[in-house]
Amino acid sequence: MPKFSVSNLNRFLAFKLPSAYISGIRVTHLSDKEAGAKVRHRWINQNPFRSLYWATQGMAAELVTGILMMKKINDSGRKISMLVVHQEGSFHKKATGKITFTCDQGDEVDQALMKAIETGEGQSLILKASGFNEENIMVSDFSFTWSIKLKE
Repeated sequence: MPKFSVSNLNRFLAFKLPSAYISGIRVTHLSDKEAGAKVRHRWINQNPFRSLYWATQGMAAELVTGILMMKKINDSGRKISMLVVHQEGSFHKKATGKITFTCDQGDEVDQALMKAIETGEGQSLILKASGFNEENIMVSDFSFTWSIKLKE
C-alpha cells in the first residue's frame, strides 16, 4: 500500500492530528496535481452561529496544501523541511453541509522543490485552497505561504 494513500492519510490524521480527525476532516483524494479533503458541518465543529467554525475550515485548507507538499517531498527522495510561515483566509458564505477543500498546485510545488534541491537555498511558495459547499458555491478560501529547505 502506498505511503500516501487516502486511507493512510486519514489514519495519520487520527493519530497525528486528532483535532482535525475529531472535527470530521477526511482526505478524499491525492494525486501529483491535486489534493482534496471534506468536512461536514456537525455539532462538534460548529460555531455559535450554527455554521462550520473558521478554524475547522482552516485545518482542512492547510491539510490539502500540506499533504500535496508532503507527497512531493516524499517523491523527491530528499530530506526537505516544510513550515507554514504565513496564512490568510477569507469567508464568503455561511458554511453548512458538506464542504470540500482542494488545492491544485502540484506543478508549482514541483518547481519550488526543484529549485530548493538545485540551489540548496530555502524557497517559499504560496499554496491556495478553496472550500465549496454542496451547491458548488465557494464558502472560504485560504492561502498558505510554505517555506521549504533542503536538510543537510
